[in-house]
Amino acid sequence: MQQAAGLTHKIKSIFTFERIFFLILILAFILRFFLLDLKLLHHDEAIHSWFSYELLTKGSWIYDPSYHGPFLYFVTAGMFALFGSSDLVARLLPSLFGFAIIPLVYCIYRIGYINKNQALIAALLIAISPDMVYFSRFLRHDIFMLFFTMLLLVAILYWFERGTTRFAVLAAIAAAGALCCKEEMPVFLIVFFLFFAFAVWKGRLALPPAWKADLLLFIVLVIAIVSILYSAFFFHPETLVGQNFQIGLQGMHFEANTTGWYQAVTHWVAMHEEQRLGGPMYFYIPFFLLYELPIFILALIGAVQFMTTGLHPFLFIKRVKNWIREHRFALSTGDLAVVTLQQLHNRQDTDKKSEEFFRFCIVWMIAAMAFYAYVGEKVPWLIIPQLLPMCFLATYKLNWQKTAFALAGCIFLIVMTWHVAFVPADINEPIVQVQNSEDMREVMGLMDNSSHIVIASQDYWPLPWYYRGDKWQKIQFYGDRVDVDTLIKDHPGVIILHDTESYPSIEGYTKKTYKLAYWFSFYDNENRLLDYYLHRDGKMGSINIDVFTPLPAYALPTEPTA
Repeated sequence: MQQAAGLTHKIKSIFTFERIFFLILILAFILRFFLLDLKLLHHDEAIHSWFSYELLTKGSWIYDPSYHGPFLYFVTAGMFALFGSSDLVARLLPSLFGFAIIPLVYCIYRIGYINKNQALIAALLIAISPDMVYFSRFLRHDIFMLFFTMLLLVAILYWFERGTTRFAVLAAIAAAGALCCKEEMPVFLIVFFLFFAFAVWKGRLALPPAWKADLLLFIVLVIAIVSILYSAFFFHPETLVGQNFQIGLQGMHFEANTTGWYQAVTHWVAMHEEQRLGGPMYFYIPFFLLYELPIFILALIGAVQFMTTGLHPFLFIKRVKNWIREHRFALSTGDLAVVTLQQLHNRQDTDKKSEEFFRFCIVWMIAAMAFYAYVGEKVPWLIIPQLLPMCFLATYKLNWQKTAFALAGCIFLIVMTWHVAFVPADINEPIVQVQNSEDMREVMGLMDNSSHIVIASQDYWPLPWYYRGDKWQKIQFYGDRVDVDTLIKDHPGVIILHDTESYPSIEGYTKKTYKLAYWFSFYDNENRLLDYYLHRDGKMGSINIDVFTPLPAYALPTEPTA
């Protein structure tokens, strides 16, 4: 018995809370940075990288709601300036910001809103969640907004707890950063404001003495930061008031009236009504079942537990009895006086803080799920703002049964994370939305070995990113199919056409069809959903291109070697 107790004590002394949390951080870091350029950039990643490169090389950027806020472009351009432009560098900051969410869990623990076990489980779930990992390795605005949202929550909690102005400043930086990422952030700011204002009104939270001055400073800082970034450091002040503008993607040209910040509302309301990428209100539920099943189940259990617990009049007495029962064997006879009224009062305060935090998580989760269920634009990366509060709510009333289920569920999460993030091939998963195919590596190999390339198709991204700058000069671009004589007049080494607008053959050339981009096809799998869930196979939808290269007899002569 004594040996077992000694072994248990030794294990506990080795695996302390801080050491386990540090191990979780190491795991999260590896999952976010290992083989970061394993797969080609997604369609949207390529566009964001290209805009950032243009900002760096030409100083050209102006706000367009279609491509969201300025934060991503300025920080990515900065990374390109420091380390050069590449797929790896483009994804470094998303990975860093996705990783940085986890230390903020520790910050919430430090001020007593969650306990050690809850902090460890929440951090672990965020660290290995397939969606959290996948979209931390993904150059989109969403992971930046999620980090700033989490930072805002931490700053607000510390402001209420410590009452110092520096946390109001931190909250302003976080709110402004999030607003400079995506246009839906005002919705979450309203949710945050209403919840904490209601908590103050009900007496569950107390305002710091200098709250009026802090609030004014918060508003001024948010307006200042947002104005600076959206106006491109005041090089485009018209962005703040609205004006027609023109914008050109490589090979494409647009004219729009979407510059003013208030016109972003008009644009996204139109997108909501159009439902360009629409889906049913339950669109995201299958994503939770596909990738986040343990978290989803635990969060639902936590929500039900919270809403059915209630404020029983004898709840505090029950907690006191439980505390004494837990600690009585550690107290010597006659030392029960150690359990002072102050200690019991502190325990009550901790319980109140914990209940308030999980009340907020429920409101946060429900608001996020309801908002994204309503919004007509349905895309997979919008799952992560809904998932973050779930990771906390999954730890509510954490007992050994829930802990065991969470740890067992981590096996499922790790397997799915490996599948979606580290398989070096095209995968038939909804999480990829419209991903550029690994087939394009072979196509770009052909292009690299050619001095003249013809593209006659409206579908050609991510090629402008991979052939940015001077490399685009060897490409003759036509937005649509042209006649064969035009295609071959300069004897190109590569001709690219959309497969539905291609030619059966071109004399002197051989043809091969490649996937340009691909996606999970619901319509081809709807009658075998259970089988698909278990095997993750089946038919994928794709955009295909026909690539023509000269036959050996028609190959262009090479320069004689000396």
